[in-house]
Amino acid sequence: MKTNRRSFLQKIGLGSAAFATAPIALSAKSSHQNSSTDSEEQFLQIGDDIAVASTVFGKIRGYQLNGVYTFLGVPYGADTSGKNRFMPPQKPSPWEGIKDTIWWGNTAPQIMDRRYASVHYSFADHWNYDDVSEDCLKLNVWTKGLNDGKKRPVLVWLHGGGFTNGNGFEQDGYHGENFAKKDEAVFVSINHRLGPIGFTDLSGVGGEKYSASGNVSQLDIIASLQWVRDNIANFGGDPSNVTIMGQSGGGAKVTCTLAMPASKGLVHKGVALSGSMLKANDQEYSRKLGSYVLEEAGLAPNEVDKLQDIPWRTYIDIANKALDRLRKENPLPGFRGGYGPVADGVHVPKGEFFGSSSEHTNDIPLMICTTFHEWGATRINPALDAAGEAEIIEFMKSRFGDKSSTVYQAYKTNFPDKSPAEIMTLAASNRQNAVACGNAKAKQTAPVYMAWFGWEPNLYNGRMRAFHCLDICFWYDNTDRMYTHTGGGKRPRALAEKMSATLLAFMKTGNPNGAGLPSWPKFSVEKGETMVLNDVSEVQNDPDRAARAALTNP
Repeated sequence: MKTNRRSFLQKIGLGSAAFATAPIALSAKSSHQNSSTDSEEQFLQIGDDIAVASTVFGKIRGYQLNGVYTFLGVPYGADTSGKNRFMPPQKPSPWEGIKDTIWWGNTAPQIMDRRYASVHYSFADHWNYDDVSEDCLKLNVWTKGLNDGKKRPVLVWLHGGGFTNGNGFEQDGYHGENFAKKDEAVFVSINHRLGPIGFTDLSGVGGEKYSASGNVSQLDIIASLQWVRDNIANFGGDPSNVTIMGQSGGGAKVTCTLAMPASKGLVHKGVALSGSMLKANDQEYSRKLGSYVLEEAGLAPNEVDKLQDIPWRTYIDIANKALDRLRKENPLPGFRGGYGPVADGVHVPKGEFFGSSSEHTNDIPLMICTTFHEWGATRINPALDAAGEAEIIEFMKSRFGDKSSTVYQAYKTNFPDKSPAEIMTLAASNRQNAVACGNAKAKQTAPVYMAWFGWEPNLYNGRMRAFHCLDICFWYDNTDRMYTHTGGGKRPRALAEKMSATLLAFMKTGNPNGAGLPSWPKFSVEKGETMVLNDVSEVQNDPDRAARAALTNP
């Protein structure tokens, strides 16, 4: 199956399809895990008056688990199907009585074929998926208090999957209960439109009516943040202290959302894990893609509205055929394009993000983190893991072409204690985009903090390494819940306690220090200060700078 997380990693410089063997979404059914109590007392409470909260649209009822109030599938926007497709999000209709919010909201439309094709990745990732529908503008809330007057900092989680796949609960590592249980934060995760449903730019063929169509997914994120602003105080949260955090495609959503003018006052800090972007798609490109979509659907320019009536799966197939055509007709070295944020100059800025101290992002602190081995090809390939230099260099040609040997030798020199397979994975998982994002943001006033996650689980004979997605459950204190990533137990838990406490400190003050890790200096262009996260964490100055130079030098 072609995976959009995989192609997204290519785009942002975190690997290659040749090295990427993991599908985007493979899963067993979602379930709650009681990861926190050995008590004989009842730890689930659900009933008429157990967890009732007010929103501006009506009252909702959730449940209380392990002392945490939990609300799932809360509407923050109206159904996006029919006349609302390609349109900015609309508010949900108010409801009478109390709405039960005890199960996840619908997953946004995406291709679900073969999500469970590999038993190994189904086992390791046990991704969670539910009904797929355009009625997907839902969010989840975990909090220790309701209407208690406390002003807990708020975390809003933006899921990964490139801009085309995923949902806000696809991994147990995303679960907000343990993070909220500390009673120091409110955790929110969201679903929003994706792929062609969320990013088809029809402004060139549909005129003013469709002027926002290329960015409605990003506008969904803004709508969820407006919901947080208007409602989160009822859940014990502080609307004036909101951190957005995302991983992979979610990390790119973080930097894009920060740059959007509409996020001013809604977001106060950002955390981008294993993904970031500094520039959105050129609108000339996105409009051409939109015109190809119309042609592929067999419609004339005056029939754009008929695209709203096509069943969503059929529409995605049409849109993807249009994308294939555009890629074949307009080959751009190093750029595959696709459905993603559009630099329209209105909702998403043109040019590079964080380019000026006059922007509102000037005052927003940013934390950036990547993993050592974002995509490794050896988890279920022991022969490749044991391969020698010549074989590895040959394998690397699929990613680096004639520069394969040069890149390999540069990383070997920088990391002399690593095996050939590890060198390959470090190179494929390079930090070019993360450092570029840090360099851009460091020119503004608010601080940037850079991390590099190198902790490796003792699973699959050590071949999993510090892979893409592994660090998420550490930030959220979910290493026992996500045991198929970590193995569970005290070793990962010890690092998770420090990382989750560090994240809380950053959310509260914009500074991650004072929570158990070594003193963490601000990132600078000159030194590239980086917190290397492991069983024993330490700060290093741009630890792979010499190796990265081989990626850009002729």
